[in-house]
Amino acid sequence: MQATAPKTATATAADLVARARARDEAAIRAIMQANNRRLYRLARGILRNDSEAEDVVQETYVLAFTHLDSFNGDSSLSTWLSRIAINEALGRLRRERPGVELSSLPPGALEAQIIQFPLAAPLDPEKTMAQREIQHVVEHAIDDLPEPFRLVFITRVLEGMNVEETAEILGLKPETVKTRLHRARTMLRNNVEKKIGPVVMEAFPFAGRRCERLTDTVLKQLGIPK
Repeated sequence: MQATAPKTATATAADLVARARARDEAAIRAIMQANNRRLYRLARGILRNDSEAEDVVQETYVLAFTHLDSFNGDSSLSTWLSRIAINEALGRLRRERPGVELSSLPPGALEAQIIQFPLAAPLDPEKTMAQREIQHVVEHAIDDLPEPFRLVFITRVLEGMNVEETAEILGLKPETVKTRLHRARTMLRNNVEKKIGPVVMEAFPFAGRRCERLTDTVLKQLGIPK
């Protein structure tokens, strides 16, 4: 008997999409939990507002799962979802500022604001006091970056996407991604880069109760019982 080849990541992703099209709850939850943080960070990078970013993530999933048949696999599911989230976030921004475009916002066009995430519940392992203090510095500094550089920094550094994927999601040339990342790092270096270290991946968290609550809300909107 011929041995069965191990399931690849691509096959697993395709299987999840097929099951999600059939409204399989476990598949939808798996897709959301794998992408929640990335989509939230991207939306948050554009809107710089916690609740609006969370709303955008929710709208992204409802739109995506309602029109999952339009996903043809030309790009990864994560990239497809990221584009939807960016478009939804930009749509909100344009309603407030007609004509705004992600690639053309001038440096300093938006006022920086300190991000105030809800404090974790007692005994919640997601955050420690030290992490919160450093995150506050990191998040404030990132918020202070001009929009074009902020999105590149979030995708490349916080999310760890490669140059090509970042360019594809943001609609930029790879050379532009590299240039903007270099400038973003330069802007951050003096006041925060020494403090980033291993906790940078903890910035802009979207896990635990928030992740679960949003997942449940989307499933309810899709008419899928828990």
